[in-house]
Parts: sequence; structure tokens; C-alpha cells
Amino acid sequence: MDKQQTAHIISHTHWDREWYLPYERHHLRLIRLVDSLLDTLEQNPGFRSFFFDGQTIIIEDYLQVRPENWERLERHIREGRIYIGPWYILQDAFLTSPEANVRNLQIGHQDAGVYGEVSKIGYFPDTFGLTGQIPQLMVQAGITNAFFGRGVKPTGFNNTVSSDGYESSFSELVWEGPDGSKVLGILFANWYSNGNEIPAGEEEAKTFWERKLADARQYAATDQLLFMNGCDHQPLQTDLPEAIRTAEQLYPEISFVHSNFADYIKAVQHSLAGRSLSTVKGELRSQRTDGWGTLVNTASARVYLKQLNQRGQALLEKVAEPLAVIARLHGGEYPQHLLTYAWKTLLQNHPHDSICGCSVDEVHREMVTRFDKSRHTAEGIVADSMQAITGAVDTLGFAAYGEAAIPLVVMNTSGWSRTGTVSVELDAARLYLREGHTLEETARRMKAVDLGGRVLVDELGNEVPCTIQDLGLSFGYDLPDDRFRQPYSCRKVQLIFEAADVPALGLRTYAWVRPLAGAAAGQSGQGIAGSAAAGGAATNGTEPRAGAGASASLVHGGRILENESLRVEIMADGSFTLEHKPSGKVYRDLGVYENTGDIGNEYMYRQPAGEVPLTTRGLTADIRIIEDAPYRASIEIVHEWEIPASADAVLEEEQRALVYYPERQAQRSADKVLLKLRTVLRLERSGKGLEVKSYIHNTAKDHRLRMLFPADLAAASHRVDSMFELAERPNEPAPEWLNPSNAQHQQSFVDVAEEHAGLTVANLGLHEYEILRDGRNTIAITLLRCVGEMGDWGWFPTPEAQCQGEHTAELLLIPHSGDAVAFGAAAAAYQFQIPWTCAQAEVHTGTIPAVYSAVRWSGTAAAFSSLKMNEESGDLLLRWFNMTGQPCELKLETDLPATGFYTSNVLEAKVADIAAETGRLEQGGANTLRLQLDGHEILTVGIRLD
Repeated sequence: MDKQQTAHIISHTHWDREWYLPYERHHLRLIRLVDSLLDTLEQNPGFRSFFFDGQTIIIEDYLQVRPENWERLERHIREGRIYIGPWYILQDAFLTSPEANVRNLQIGHQDAGVYGEVSKIGYFPDTFGLTGQIPQLMVQAGITNAFFGRGVKPTGFNNTVSSDGYESSFSELVWEGPDGSKVLGILFANWYSNGNEIPAGEEEAKTFWERKLADARQYAATDQLLFMNGCDHQPLQTDLPEAIRTAEQLYPEISFVHSNFADYIKAVQHSLAGRSLSTVKGELRSQRTDGWGTLVNTASARVYLKQLNQRGQALLEKVAEPLAVIARLHGGEYPQHLLTYAWKTLLQNHPHDSICGCSVDEVHREMVTRFDKSRHTAEGIVADSMQAITGAVDTLGFAAYGEAAIPLVVMNTSGWSRTGTVSVELDAARLYLREGHTLEETARRMKAVDLGGRVLVDELGNEVPCTIQDLGLSFGYDLPDDRFRQPYSCRKVQLIFEAADVPALGLRTYAWVRPLAGAAAGQSGQGIAGSAAAGGAATNGTEPRAGAGASASLVHGGRILENESLRVEIMADGSFTLEHKPSGKVYRDLGVYENTGDIGNEYMYRQPAGEVPLTTRGLTADIRIIEDAPYRASIEIVHEWEIPASADAVLEEEQRALVYYPERQAQRSADKVLLKLRTVLRLERSGKGLEVKSYIHNTAKDHRLRMLFPADLAAASHRVDSMFELAERPNEPAPEWLNPSNAQHQQSFVDVAEEHAGLTVANLGLHEYEILRDGRNTIAITLLRCVGEMGDWGWFPTPEAQCQGEHTAELLLIPHSGDAVAFGAAAAAYQFQIPWTCAQAEVHTGTIPAVYSAVRWSGTAAAFSSLKMNEESGDLLLRWFNMTGQPCELKLETDLPATGFYTSNVLEAKVADIAAETGRLEQGGANTLRLQLDGHEILTVGIRLD
């Protein structure tokens, strides 16, 4: 009899490193699992293979405890009985940066390659939705498929496919990215445990297979049926060969195979020959469901984790890597080993149950430590790179100011030229303790240092307005490479000023000096008048003269901030209007806080039924000016707001009874607590956006706090920053959507626009937003969400998820003239993610000019993503992506000693050589590249150096 169907049984275990148990408790179970696997593979040839959940960190975790089993493990991997890679960890792609996803893929391939062949399986078994650019990412990595468990709903055999491309007739489908990249999508329609614990006994097996075969056939497009033999932390089914023999006896017409993903894909593709599948395009976010099971509110669970992650990612990919490249170009080191260590430590916080904040408290405490470890490593790399860079910058032009001149270097590691306020601490004078002075003498001499009469100048000698804070006597130390630590006492000052037109991926040099003899009085910026007392507050010097960067105050009447582009007026309740002068558009009622109860869990928000949201509209605020400098002004708004203390007692009863959160009846408590909110609005002289910083003192539980920004723009859709994409999403959910909340994921910003006006709201680590259906297209940004249980499959109390204490939220409002890309709002939002880097230097010659950029590029629709070096080749790798669906030109110029240019994939393998033009610029020969980026294309350019 010809067998018409094949049942592919794939052994695996989905391994959440940490979740409902702390990491080490899961770790112990992993050791037992892999021990059992190695023994079974060696003792039972019928147990053919096992899939290591698509993540190589399992190997690291195992060998950390069992290093003696390295050869056994490596042998089975090379023999094709254990499949590893392609990822380092199974991440949440919406909550991790585009470059973090690339590094995850790169490290996974590198680590898997040590053992043998990398499993080319796009594996996303439990990811909470999928970003639209994953098909392009997979194709560039040589992966032609994606296996996933969430994000699209199959309709089943012979059902009608919806016309908008969000549904599939079968569990097999074509998934197409916005650039046109396509992969074979395999949805775990019956979950990734549909072949779990297969009975070996005949009666139990018959019952099992009758149900499981019917379930698989319901959605399968071919006669190749997939059964996943394993689940979360599932122990190995060692008697699987016996269970397969039982199945073969019961169903001789079906071929039961202990299979693997590669063989399954080949069989499916063969069966699909000449047939077509549904094509699903773009993001997979469960748009065509009732909206209750999307797990989207993990974007706001434990917001502090997302903020730590944003800081860590930006420091690594947008500061440490490019600084290390620039340092390497001028004689420094590119510490790939340290960068990999920092990335791995950070990536260990990126699994979906970790970065999503949906685990028990012990898990997230350990995450904070990992964030610190990764950041400390990155900070060390930055410090070493800056030391190499400042040592190579030619500051000899400041020698004319005498020995008291203190140069400083401002680095802009973003992909665009940048103007903005920076802060730097300088040692005005030092005394090393090795010089033999008593502590009393050292302190006396440092306090006697004269700080008066100094000004800040740029590389051309132009005076720059600045604020100077005398930080007084301080302690410091050097850690030389060739001798013991060198402690010193110093007189430290802080300078705050506007750094203007700092080149992309480059620097501009300044110096704090005493003016040259004969300089006109009044030319200085704000400085310290006379000899300031050590530790004293900032004092204002004379107003800078016009032509030295002077400007009128940005504050008017106590409640108005205004520069050339923006006018902000604050109302008595702390809300404000924002006028965008170029377009004439005025945005009203911005900055109102909204508070609701939350009787959901770490996974999903649930507002109590019938509750009316509380807002600060009409609540009188204390308003005062806290900064008024030529380059920046700030106004503080303070609210003291009584809100319910928590949910009522019904919530814990429902939690203990495992009541499904949409069906809960709990309400908010009648008891009140004070929610203290301090909001700072900050406007820079050259700023195109308004900074909003919210300081929250939270003592309430079971609630959500958002800030509201009514756009009042006629738009049916909006754009949102995602992984290598500005995704367009409808403002109204699909007809199937029943959840009253339509909260969604964002990366750096969300934008609502009409033809001639738009509002972009950028954030730092605030990944949840909602476009309200209130007739005003209000952008609501979640600042804090506080719940008391993990949720999912049991009752796991998480008191630390109530997020008591102090929190800070940072936003940037960027109005524009209708297109966030064309008018620079998107670029400004990306720059907002990246900190400035400043460092003190010395007066000396050098190979780096006072104003410098490693590369220069242009292309309005292109967004710069990364600059790094390939460890093996020493080549530079630069990456951009097209923010639009239309082709755009990218022009790249460099004076580097390049011997060749090429395009690369995301794994840093060359795709094709690029011909370069050689032009002549003032500084010498320059290579010019003119490239075209197709719509939504991710482009990596490699530069080979001498």
C-alpha cells in the first residue's frame, strides 16, 4: 500500500532560560535534560535526532556545568543528531533593537559554526508577534523559512482567505516582507507541543493519534504533517522509537518518521510543487483575532527593564562600536572579544519571557545585574576608545591660549550631523598624591585654583555660550598599563553648552581657555566670574555678544518656551500647546496624564469594567522656570494627584481562582494614595523638538499611567518605528478585535501625519503606545504599568512588578510639515536614542583634525543603523535601511585608505563588489560610492582597508 501521508515527529524542548522559576532552577533541569539526551543518543540508535530550540546559549549553559562532555556533544552535532542555531537566544524582536537582532543572529552562527553545521531554521516558536522585516533578515542570513507559533490565524482547509492578507488558509504559507523578501512560513497551528508525550501503549496511542492527526489535517496544506515532540522545559521522551513503532502498527497507511526540520521542509516543498499558498505580508501581530491573546502589554510590564535595555543597546551599537572603529583607524584597538562579551551578556536579557517582563521577581532582579555588567563593559570600551581618540586629535591650535587651555572633544556617533546641548566634566587642575603633598596641602592648593575669566571656544576661536558649575574638590585616579594606579585630587568643573554641527560619526573640538590678551570684554559665554568658591553653584557671567552665539532668552512670561521653530505655552493644569511655526499647526491639550486601574497581569492589560479613566485635566499644577540659558530653557510642572491605592480585595480572590483576566470583575479600591508627578519641559535653542521628562513617585498598585498627546490630524493610519522599518498600521483595529484596548509595540517613535502637518513622539525605552479612538487621533504613551501577578498558566505573585518607588520617563515631541522622513523628524527621533560622548583632552599634535568624520553620506530616505569592524577581515561594515517603500539614492564618501568596497549580508559575508569613483576634496583623495536602496531594503556596505 502506498503511504499517502507522512507524520514528521521532531524531538525538541522549548527552553525558556528563566520564567516561572529563576534561571538556576531551570538551569539544573537543563543539565539533567542534556545528560539524558547524550546517553539516549549513544544507547538507542533508533532515537535519531534532537533540535536544541534554535538557540546556542543552551550549549553554553550546559558546558558551564558539564565541560567534560564537550567532545560528546560536539560529536553528536557533527553527526547531525543534534541541531543547533541559528540564534544565540530566542529573543522578542519587538522589544529589542534591529542591531541586537542582527548581533543575536551573528553570534548564534559563530557559536554554532564551532561545532559544525548551523541549522538554517528561522525559529520563533513562542515569540509574541513578529516584525515585518524578519523575512528579509532571514533571506540575508541564507534562511528560507520561518517557524512560528503566534501572529497569524489560519482558517483551515477550504476556508476563504481574507482579502487584506492577514490570514492564511493553512498552517503553511508564504510570508512576504515589505521589501518583497519571501520565506516559507510554518505556523504551529496546534502549538509547538502537538506531538508531546506520544504513548507507546496501543490503546493510549490510538486515542492520542486519532485526535492529533485530525487536528494536524485540519490546517495542513500537504500530506506532510508536523508533530512537535516536546514543550516548555520538557524532559526527553526516551521511548519515542517505541512509540513510533506502535503508531506504524496502528496506521500502516501513514509513514511515521523521527524527523528534523530540514527533511520536513524538503518534503513540504516537494508536496507543494505546482500549488500555491496564501501570502501573508508584513508584521504578524494577531491583527485578525479578538485582541485578548496578543500579549502586547508585555511591552509595558516592568518598564524599567525596557529602559535599561534601551540604554545598554544604544551604548553598545551606537557608541561603543563606532568609537572603537574610529579609535582603531588611528592606532587604537578594536576589542571584538570585549564587545562580544558585552553583547552576549545583554542578549541574555532578550528572551521573550525576560525582556517582556513576564517572569517571577527573582528573574528580573538578575536581569538588572546583567544590564549593569554589559553596560560596565561597554563603558570601559568607550573610555579606552575615547582615550585613543583624544590622544590622536590635533589640538595644537589651542596652544596659543597658554598652559591653562583645556581642550575637550565632543563625539557624535549618530548617523546624522547633530546640534544639541552637551555636558562635560573637566579637571581644571590636578595634583597626584605621588608628588608627596600632604592631604591638607593638596586640598588647599586645589581650592585656591583660580577659575575666573575663562571662556569656552570652538576650533576657530569663536566663543561659545556655556554654563559652568564648580564641582569643587574631587578625587580621581589613573590606571596606567605599565604601573600601579595613580590617585590624584583635582578641582572639577562641569560645562554645559550647545555643540553645533558636529559631523555624523565624527567629532568637534573645543577648549576652555583664558581669552587672549586684547580680547574684548563681554565676549565670553556664561562663565565663572572671578574666583568661585569650591563647590559653589553655577554663576552667570556677562551675556555673550551677538556673533558669539548669543540669543535672547527662550522663556517668556514664565510659562512660554520659544525658539525659531517651536512655541510652547503651558496651562494652569500642566497641559500645554505646541505650535510648529514652519507648518503653522498648533497641537493642544498635550501632556495630560491618564490613570486607570489594571486588573490584568504581566502579559495583558485589563481595565476594570465600567471604570472612567482619571486625568490631570483641570488639576492645578505648580509651575516654575528651572533653567534659562542662551542654549536651553526648562520649565518644571508638579502635580500631587490622589488616585486609588490598588485594586479591591476581589482581584486577589480572582487571581487565586485563576479567573481568566477578561472575565474578572474586580474594581479599584476606595482608599487613596498620592501620586507625585514632576514633569520637565525642555527646549533647546536649535531644537526641532520639545523634550518631556517625567519623574514619577509611585506608591499605588494595580494601575497604568500614560501621557496623552492629541494629534488632531486627519489620518486613518500612522507609522511606527520597528525593526529596520517604519511600519504603517491602521488607527482602527480589525472587525474581529474585541479588546477595548488597542495598545501596540514601538521601538524609537510613533508618528501621526496628514498632508502638511505631523507629530512624531519619540521615546527612550517606552515601547507601548495606542492611537486612541477619540476623534482626535491621540497618541497615548504608557509610562508605567503596575500589576501583581505573572499570569499565564497559574498563580505566580510578583509584588515587584507593582513598580513602587521612583521612575523616570523621557520623550521628545517633534512636530513636522507632513512627512517624518522628508522633514527630518525620523532622523531626530533616532538621534534622541543616542547619548553624546565628551572627553577632556590635552594640547598636542595629532592625526585627527579638530573637526572630523570617518565617513560622509547623504540620502534623505536612508536611516543609518551601525558602524562596526569585522574581527577576521578588519573590514569596516556600515549599515543603512530605507525608511520608505520607494527607491532612494545613497551617496557615501570616505577619505579612509580603502582598497575596495562591497555589499554584504547581515552575517558580514560579501555579496558583490562595488565600483568607487575617486574624487578630489580639499583634504585629499576621497572615494565616492553612489548606491540605490530599494524600498525597505537593508543595505550593508563593507570597506576593505590597507
